[in-house]
Amino acid sequence: MSQERRYSFEFFPTKTEAGHEKLMNVARRLAGCDPDFFSCTYGAGGSTRDRTLNTVLQLDGEVKVPTAPHLSCVGDSRAELRSLLNTYKDAGIRRIVALRGDLPSGMGLANGELRHASDLVEFIRAETGGHFHIEVAAYPEMHPQARNLEDDLARFAAKMKAGADSAITQYFFNADSYFHFVERVRKLGVEQPIVPGIMPITNYSKLARFSDACGAELPRWVRKQLEAYGDDLESIQAFGEQVVTAMCEKLLEGGAPGLHFYTLNQAEPSLAIWNNLGLPR
Repeated sequence: MSQERRYSFEFFPTKTEAGHEKLMNVARRLAGCDPDFFSCTYGAGGSTRDRTLNTVLQLDGEVKVPTAPHLSCVGDSRAELRSLLNTYKDAGIRRIVALRGDLPSGMGLANGELRHASDLVEFIRAETGGHFHIEVAAYPEMHPQARNLEDDLARFAAKMKAGADSAITQYFFNADSYFHFVERVRKLGVEQPIVPGIMPITNYSKLARFSDACGAELPRWVRKQLEAYGDDLESIQAFGEQVVTAMCEKLLEGGAPGLHFYTLNQAEPSLAIWNNLGLPR
């Protein structure tokens, strides 16, 4: 897609053949939007390493959309990371989402040789030069494990200065939090694009639980309206589509360099927002 802004969709690797076939069908539908890339997540401690690898290679090779694997450093040695990087490089993959990653229960940081995402970015650059476009994560409402906001902003700036090309944010539902974050990190010398991560609203209980765990604020007025709908999924989805579309309009009007959709392996919620925004296909 040749344009100033960039658009992308994220998937997670599935555990079953049926789930994988559904994912591939969703990907084929979203490929009709001519996105700049897909991305595929990486389980805690590399727990989905093989499934992520296989999914990335299939999306890139069969669906014909450039696909960026997530790569986390906790739990993996330098040798394991080097092997994965070489596999992706040999397969023609040109983009990586570099993360510290989550620790599985019972695993300590000693299980991995790199402790921070900035270490992983430096490692990828040292091993592969400029081959990969490196994405990193950004947290407009602060990483849930950060000591404080100032420390979180400094750590993000360190990731960018370590060699990242751009960033994708954790999802949020308040556009002002994104604009405030961008303003703050620009003052720290970060010049690279920071793309908002967009989460369609389709299920209130799951969204509330996940948002509480990852530190993404679900505004009270949104939460209360979703609660009021109870089990009425149709109303929840219609309201969620309205809320997220309006936020995306504000983000794009405010200069956001694109959008990254967290699809949860579904096509319709992201496509509805895409169509509401009148984005190119």
